[in-house]
Amino acid sequence: MSAALPVLAGTDLTEGLSAFEELVSGKILIWVLLGAGLYLTIRTRGVQMRLFSRAVHLVARSRHQRGSLSSFQAFVIGLGGRVGTGNIAGVALAVTLGGPGALFWMWVVALLGMATSFAESTLAQVFKVRSADGIFRGGPAYYMQRGLGLRGGSGLSRLGRIMGVVFAAMLVFSYGLIFPMVQSNTIALTLQEGHGVGTTVTAIALMAITAPILLSGMRVVARVTEWLVPLMAVAYLGVVLVVIIVSAPRVPGVLVDIVAGAFHLKAGLAGTAGGFFATFLNGTKRGLFSNEAGQGSSPNGAATADVAHPVTQGLIQALGVFIDTIVICTATGLTVLLASPQVYTPGVEPEWAETTLVQHALADALPGGWVVGFMTFVVFTFAYSSVLGYSAFAEINVSYLGGGRTSSVILRLAMTAATGLGAVVALELAWVMADIALALMTILNLVAVLWLSRWVFATLGDYDGQRARGVAEPAFVASGNPLLPRELPGDVWTAERAAARVVSLDEA
Repeated sequence: MSAALPVLAGTDLTEGLSAFEELVSGKILIWVLLGAGLYLTIRTRGVQMRLFSRAVHLVARSRHQRGSLSSFQAFVIGLGGRVGTGNIAGVALAVTLGGPGALFWMWVVALLGMATSFAESTLAQVFKVRSADGIFRGGPAYYMQRGLGLRGGSGLSRLGRIMGVVFAAMLVFSYGLIFPMVQSNTIALTLQEGHGVGTTVTAIALMAITAPILLSGMRVVARVTEWLVPLMAVAYLGVVLVVIIVSAPRVPGVLVDIVAGAFHLKAGLAGTAGGFFATFLNGTKRGLFSNEAGQGSSPNGAATADVAHPVTQGLIQALGVFIDTIVICTATGLTVLLASPQVYTPGVEPEWAETTLVQHALADALPGGWVVGFMTFVVFTFAYSSVLGYSAFAEINVSYLGGGRTSSVILRLAMTAATGLGAVVALELAWVMADIALALMTILNLVAVLWLSRWVFATLGDYDGQRARGVAEPAFVASGNPLLPRELPGDVWTAERAAARVVSLDEA
C-alpha cells in the first residue's frame, strides 16, 4: 500500500494542476486574448486587414540576409513554432466537439490574433539588441525590461527586470524542455501505430537528426526551417486541395454549415457537447492556442530579423497567424467536414476523433494505401519543425538570463535529450506544468504588450506616415523621433544604420 501512495499523490497533483490550468486557460485567458486582440485591432485601425497585401509583398521579397537572420528566416522560425500537430489533431477534435461552426470562430480569433501578433513582434523589433554572434536578440523578456525601464523610476525598472526573468525562465522550461517532448511523443506514437516502429528506435533516430542541427547554432536552424516549413505546408495544402476538388459539389454546403453552425441557425450541426457556447469555446480555444498570438513565443524569432523598420517584421509575423489558422487549420477542418457520415457526423465522436480522424477523412476522399505514409510525413514534419522553432525561442531567453556560449550548448544538448526522452515516456505532470507556465507567460506578455502599446501605435504611425509621403520602403530612425513616447537608447535604430539598411535593400 505504501508503494502506491506516491503514485496516488502524483495522480492527485496532476489532476489538481490540470483543473487549475483549465480554469486559467479556459475561463480567464481566452477572454483576455480576445479582448487584447479586439483592442489592438481598433487602435491600429485594422492593420492586419488594411496592410494585408503589403504583408504578402514583404514576405515575397524577404529572403535577403544582412548581418542577422533574414526576415524570411525569422518568419519561418516563428511559423515552425506555430504550426504543429495541434493543426491536425486539435482541429479535428474541435470540429468534433463543437461542430462545423467551431471553424468559423477559429477564423474570427485568427483575425484578432493577427493584430496581437503584429503588436508583440513590432515591440520585439523596437527593443531588440545585437548579440556577440551578430544575431539580434529580443522578445517579451527584452521589451519588458527595456520598455518599462524607459518609463522612469527604479521601481518600474526593477519590475520590468523581474517580469523579464520570470517570463524567460518559464519559456526555457516549457519550450526548451517539455514541448519538444510532446512533439517527439506524437511522432513516436504515429510511427508505432502506423508502421510498427518501436519508440526506442524513434527516440534514437530523433536525437541523431536533432543534435547536429541544434549544436550547429541558430543560423543552421534557420536554414533548415527555411526549406522544411514551406515544404511541409505546400505538401499538406496540395493534398487538401485535391480533396476539395474531388468533393467540389459538397463544398458550398459545407461552407453554409460552418456559418450556420457558428450561430446554431440549423439543426443537427452541434458538436458532442452541444450548444452555442460549446461551439464558440472549442473554436476560439483551438484558434487561440494554435496560432500562439499573444503567447510571447514567436516575437523571440521575430526579433532576429534585420529589417529597415520594426513594422515590416510585425506585418510579416501577423501573416504567420493567417497561414497557421485561416489556411492550415481551415485545410484540416474542411478535410474532416467533407468526409462521409461514416467518418464524420456532427454530434457523433468516433474513437479516432483525437488521433487519426484526418487520416480517415483523407482515405475517405482519396482511397489508397498512400494515406498512412503521407500522414506520417505530415505529423513528422509538423512536429519536428516545431522543435526547431522552440530551440530558437529557448536559446534567445537563455541569452537574456545571462547565459553565454556554454549555456547555449547545454540547452541544445538538453533539448536533444528531451526530444529522445519524449518518444519513450509520457510525463503527464511535467506537461501540465508546462501548460500552466504557458498560460502565465501569455498573461504576463499581454500585460506588457498593452502597457507598451503606445510604442506600437507610434511606430506604426511612423511607418504609415512615410508611406503616405511616397516612401516605398520606410526606414525607422528612433533618435529624435517625435512620435515615440520617449527617447530610445541603443545603436540599433540610429540614422546611420537606417541609411545602411536602405542601401543594402537597394542592392538586394
